Amino acid sequence: MNIKRLTPTLQDVATAANVSTATVSRCLNFPDKVAERTRTKVSTAIRDLGYTPNFGARAMAARRTHTIGAIIPTMDNAIFARGLEAFQNELRLHGFTMLVASTSYRPEIEEEQIRALVSRGADALLLIGHARHPEIYRFLEAQGVPALVTWAFDADLARPSIGFDNRAAMRDMATRVIELGHRRLAHISADTKHNDRAEARLLGIQDAMLSAGLNLDDLRLVETTYGIEEGAVALEALVTTGPSPTAIFCANDVLAVGALRRARELGVSVPGEVSIVGFDDIELAQIAYPALTTVHVPHREMGRRAARALVNLVKTGAPFESVELETWPVFRDTLGRVSDD
Repeated sequence: MNIKRLTPTLQDVATAANVSTATVSRCLNFPDKVAERTRTKVSTAIRDLGYTPNFGARAMAARRTHTIGAIIPTMDNAIFARGLEAFQNELRLHGFTMLVASTSYRPEIEEEQIRALVSRGADALLLIGHARHPEIYRFLEAQGVPALVTWAFDADLARPSIGFDNRAAMRDMATRVIELGHRRLAHISADTKHNDRAEARLLGIQDAMLSAGLNLDDLRLVETTYGIEEGAVALEALVTTGPSPTAIFCANDVLAVGALRRARELGVSVPGEVSIVGFDDIELAQIAYPALTTVHVPHREMGRRAARALVNLVKTGAPFESVELETWPVFRDTLGRVSDD
């Protein structure tokens, strides 16, 4: 004889945990507002009973799904990993779930992902950088879906952001490099046309060069996609053709590590013959050989703050002010001093 197993209900969880159904509901929707001891009791009951909340019904009743979408340019490397992990962990504390999508740095794919996440009921979106067509923002406003920009900060833009000033961060590093005597400079970058963070970092180098009285035409620029092999190919092109630079700025640590690898393969001394500088200060920068000089980005703090801001916005509708986070140069072993040419 087949015995039909009954699906556990919210009331079953409340009875097992010796709490009210309202308390169980608060634990599921707003865990940060429930005492830890009570949350533990409810979590244990849910696990023991095999209870699964009916999120579809809850979403229809509350007009929320308790999901927040995060759309990032790539999952191919660790550039966004720290920030997204902190973002997801913070969302979880407040009863929200993260949905993530990637765009391969292509604007048309980002627009598709934005529309797809909105159609699936995302309560809000985390976006990377400010550069996108105004029509996308108009679409989000029409749908009532708030969006927060991260990995960038621009006080002149009205869109709310929690991030850092890419231009100022790279300008600070470039200024230090030039102070060490470097005049023959190069930059390995992403395509600056559709990437406002890459464009800002290039502008930061140019700012420092102008302040030092250097000719911008002397900056050698290689635009490529982000990747270790791409950084290696770019380094080889820079040191084997034209005037060899004494310092190479890389738009991120992944490109820089690729450049380091190819320099070692070619027998080019770092930093003896060429200094290499990265951007992001991911774990890869610390284990690279030589250890990579780079710009530290507070990825985890950015992720946590972004999650809190979006959760508060979804729950209360209260607007928030943009937040600029601090970055700073981290000097390791790939940057050296040169005499004046």
